[in-house]
Amino acid sequence: MSLSAELGQWHLQGLGLSPDAALASGLKAMTMPMHTGMDQFAVHGGQLAVGGVPLNLLAARVGQTPFYAYDRALLRQRVAQLRQQLPATVKLHYAMKANPMPAVVGLMAGLVDGIDVASGGELQVALDAGADPVEISFAGPGKRDIELRQACASGVLVNVESGRELELLARESQNLGRPARVALRVNPDFELKGSGMKMGGGPKPFGIDVEQVPGMLARIAALGLGFEGFHLFAGSQNLNAEAICEAQVKCYQLALRLARDAPAPVRSLNLGGGFGIPYFPGDRRLDLAPIADNLARLCERARNELPLARLVIELGRYLVGEAGVYVTRVIDRKLSRGQVFLVCDGGLHHHLAASGNFGQVLRKNYPVTIGNKADDLLRETVSVVGPLCTPLDLLADRMSLPVAEVGDLVVVYQSGAYGASASPQTFLGHPRCAEVLV
Repeated sequence: MSLSAELGQWHLQGLGLSPDAALASGLKAMTMPMHTGMDQFAVHGGQLAVGGVPLNLLAARVGQTPFYAYDRALLRQRVAQLRQQLPATVKLHYAMKANPMPAVVGLMAGLVDGIDVASGGELQVALDAGADPVEISFAGPGKRDIELRQACASGVLVNVESGRELELLARESQNLGRPARVALRVNPDFELKGSGMKMGGGPKPFGIDVEQVPGMLARIAALGLGFEGFHLFAGSQNLNAEAICEAQVKCYQLALRLARDAPAPVRSLNLGGGFGIPYFPGDRRLDLAPIADNLARLCERARNELPLARLVIELGRYLVGEAGVYVTRVIDRKLSRGQVFLVCDGGLHHHLAASGNFGQVLRKNYPVTIGNKADDLLRETVSVVGPLCTPLDLLADRMSLPVAEVGDLVVVYQSGAYGASASPQTFLGHPRCAEVLV
């Protein structure tokens, strides 16, 4: 008898099921398949480990489920990997909208060259984390008056997205006695091919249409604002290195053309990011090598064509996404007309993206496992649902997972970005989740 079959019979006995009854329930003994690349967390004695801490101990330490856990060693490794491969002259910025947990921002502020914020609240977190205001940039299509005043007073670089913002910044500069630092966020006339979310090309609420940029540059000069450069962001969540390289070249060439009308030399050229991570079966990790080579060529061009400019890459999901997991506990196990449902204490109100309701057109399962039985060979096809009174509260749909019982811990991988802060945590009045950096 194979090891897999022996383990399967042992587990069936523990569940009080005969092999025939198990087959009727859909249980199978098999080796455990993994989503592409879901090997960043070690497994010891069946327990997934985050930051070296076994999951059952981590759950006890947190004191509740559900929770998010972020592995600081994995965060450091990702930044170190980028430092090793990208040209040394490229500035690496963390887009903290991906994960604004203060402890994460504090760690990242010490690892990267700058922080990109998208609200006055994020700006305050970045400043509290010790980020250098000179290396903070502020983007967003709907900056409030008070946020522009905060930005001007703090001395951060504002990525201007409308004529209104220019006029308000000029007023605040005069009131505060210091010129606002500005860059123009440009809505290019192209998009990042194959991106999960397209943020450039065509009519967009983001940035200034490229054909309007010369007039805005003239207005910056007339208002006496401190022009520093351009910000271009064509799209996000892209796993195609060729498409990213093409967009970077187009962004650079566009900035070079626009710089002819600039009131001062370009000192900052933010080429955006768009680097994706694998979420679904068949996804392959992004190949950094051609991107690094492409950036090296652009840096060499910039030495001659934009000699005062530093190229900036702005990454969020790529820096933190794979370093986090979402953990929720099974509170009920239900069989409905032949389908097994694991009902958990967490769901879409904590992890909207994993439920498929955050940008997915066709819902796909995030990589999921039973974290305290991560190497179990006996598996079954189940659906993992949350406690909310809506059929949208679905974390895994008919997925092959280790056999779980009440009290076991469900883990959703690839959860370090756009998790807790991107979810409707007050929906239906359920408790909020916890977040820990381990």
